[in-house]
Amino acid sequence: MGGVRFCCAVTCVVLTLCGVASAEELFQVERGLWEPVPDEVYLQEVARKVPTDAPVDSVALYNGMCYAVMNETVYVLNGDAFEPAQGAPKNVREVQAFEGALWALARQGLYRFQDNKWTKMDDREYVDLCMHLGVLHGATKEEAYRLENGRFVSIQPKGGYLSSDITVQMADGTQVLADPVRLGPINRMVSYSGTLYFLRPGRLVLLDQRIVNEYVNDWGMLPSPTTRDMLALGSRLFVTTDRGLAVLRGAALTTLKGEDGLPYEDTTCLAEGFDGDLWIGTTTGAVRMLKDDWHYFGAYHWLPGDNVHSISVGDKVVYIGTDRGIGIITYEPYTLRKKADYYERHIEEWGHKRLGFIHLLYWGGDDTGWIREISDNDGGHTAPYLAAMCHKYAVTGDEEARQNAVDAFKAMVWLEQITPKDGFVARAIWSTVGDLDKRARHGSGGLPAKWYPTADGLWYWKGDTSSDEIDAHFYSVSLFHDLVAKGPEKERAKDHLTRIASHIIDNGWLLRDMDGKPTRWGRWDPTYVQGPYGFYARGLNGMEAQTFMRTAYAVSGDEKFARGLQQVLDWGYHNYTVRQRITFPPENYAPWDDNLAFRCYYTLFRYADDPGLRSIYLRSIERTWEVKRVEHVSWFNFAYGAITGNDCEVERAVQHLREWTLDCTEHSYRNSHRHDLAPEPGYVPYGGGTRAISPRETCVKRGTRSALPYDGGAGGRRVAEPTGFLRDYWMARYHGFIEAPTVTDPDLVSVKPREGKQSGAKPYDGPGRPDDLIPGIE
Repeated sequence: MGGVRFCCAVTCVVLTLCGVASAEELFQVERGLWEPVPDEVYLQEVARKVPTDAPVDSVALYNGMCYAVMNETVYVLNGDAFEPAQGAPKNVREVQAFEGALWALARQGLYRFQDNKWTKMDDREYVDLCMHLGVLHGATKEEAYRLENGRFVSIQPKGGYLSSDITVQMADGTQVLADPVRLGPINRMVSYSGTLYFLRPGRLVLLDQRIVNEYVNDWGMLPSPTTRDMLALGSRLFVTTDRGLAVLRGAALTTLKGEDGLPYEDTTCLAEGFDGDLWIGTTTGAVRMLKDDWHYFGAYHWLPGDNVHSISVGDKVVYIGTDRGIGIITYEPYTLRKKADYYERHIEEWGHKRLGFIHLLYWGGDDTGWIREISDNDGGHTAPYLAAMCHKYAVTGDEEARQNAVDAFKAMVWLEQITPKDGFVARAIWSTVGDLDKRARHGSGGLPAKWYPTADGLWYWKGDTSSDEIDAHFYSVSLFHDLVAKGPEKERAKDHLTRIASHIIDNGWLLRDMDGKPTRWGRWDPTYVQGPYGFYARGLNGMEAQTFMRTAYAVSGDEKFARGLQQVLDWGYHNYTVRQRITFPPENYAPWDDNLAFRCYYTLFRYADDPGLRSIYLRSIERTWEVKRVEHVSWFNFAYGAITGNDCEVERAVQHLREWTLDCTEHSYRNSHRHDLAPEPGYVPYGGGTRAISPRETCVKRGTRSALPYDGGAGGRRVAEPTGFLRDYWMARYHGFIEAPTVTDPDLVSVKPREGKQSGAKPYDGPGRPDDLIPGIE
């Protein structure tokens, strides 16, 4: 096809018009150095919380029902509320489930609930129960008993216990004891390695037939005298302390601490999981310990409160009692395909869509409920959804995905069409009668917002447009042009991109607002890029200018944009591209710049074919991804792999998607207190921080989705749109990083629509978008 050749002092560039249709052609990568990951069924966490007025001191599951102890009273969970358990004893400290019954450990005795009837089984005050050699055993503070014929009888042998102290042993094996040997004081009791182990305050002992053995461990010691709970699981015996989790294996005592992966060391309680895992309560959240991983569940996303008192595990469900109620975590079978479907349903049900745009929601109060935010970057926040639908349509041919893409594309076009200046793009559009959100008073850098009314009085549009918005348009609209657009849509996408590029060139390489002045951040002129004011931004802004010109030429063939690219090369902008990612000083680094850079990479590499420039761009993305890969964020991993064909740690990126929470509410979260915040082996945090925090342990994020901040959230007063997941998943499917699921059960690859379900913002009720944005298409 036709092209134009031109030269600069540094390199000779050949621009070639290209049409793109397939994943292989998009970046001219023949075979990626990675293996695709099957979209297999996995277990997805689903959160539910039941707040209470009093601390939940104990929880137990019996006959599929959750029982809890609060203020020494037994309650049963009925739906979303606790009710007093009828006929239950008073002054109960703990409930446990054994032998097909629920047991209540009360101050005045031990009670059994079975066949819907409470029976008092013993008058003594018990501290723990356990199964040992197939028989239920119980322990008081001083003694142990076993259940025989409906009665608890002491296990103490005739003549009492013997001591493990060799100084009291005689030559014939007898012992001379000045005082009787005690089992107690007992806090906990478990069956381990065929015998009974007892947890005293700060000490382990075991019962070796008649001998109370106080020398359990040959190596190591408990990390603290503050011990709380004990559990035997396979070859190991675990003890919670305030300085880590003690582990007895054989006769060796070791300690799991933050350096070993334990998120928090002040541990409180234990429960065996449903899949060989171990659940650990702490004073600040709950932990799931798996064979090769640790999952942290904190307030306020997963738990009503931080301090965990008790955990009970059922079949793929976990009940976690805290000082403010119960957190319930269920594990449901999902594929990533089903998760994508779930998020699409969420976007519709919660009302994130408006006039083709995608919006975050915030809580406006009981009178107004959830409100769609009219943001500083409505195009920027719509771009990932448009990209997601483009990739989905390219993968599936689904007509609904295509219509969603067209709808979002029209919204992007409208942002340019609504302004009186050709190629000048609005940040946002606000309806004078249909939007509940107020017009923002602030704009870029704290400056007053610039809102302009339309002649018909129906709308205001926001100016002072930044480079962020222009990146979003070139990234998403070029994808629409390449993968989705047909007939007049393709021409309109080309026109949209070239109008913006022309505005930039014609106005001296900047965005010129209605007052004739440059916008705060929309500048690519050498006075800014190479001057002290914009010096810190020269790498990213210079790459943006190259992206805009190269893309506009690729879709149009207009030599104006070839000359535009030559101009920025003559200015030497490409010389700043390799080190566009700022790592120092910290005050010059904005985390959202990574998102902007990868939008440019994903666009620029599709059209750049000059070997000299591609070498620069490749070195740039290699350097940037080496900084970003510590975060395991799928957007950066997949984009890097698609562009270069190199190993992009696909498995970690897929795991990142699986760890996204289904709850899109931005609950507050805190991780800065954790003891496991150390860099992972093989990863260096060149850009600051220490290690990535899992999406499971933060919240649904938008934009750059940095995984390095430890704390955040919005107190449950915002709901984020999960478009980042949708874009990453369908991009990965398009490029072959993730294979299509092979399961045929529709419930594992999709979610059912819920008619009439409205959970978030009320439907938009205002004037409609103009219907003449694409000539020939309504």
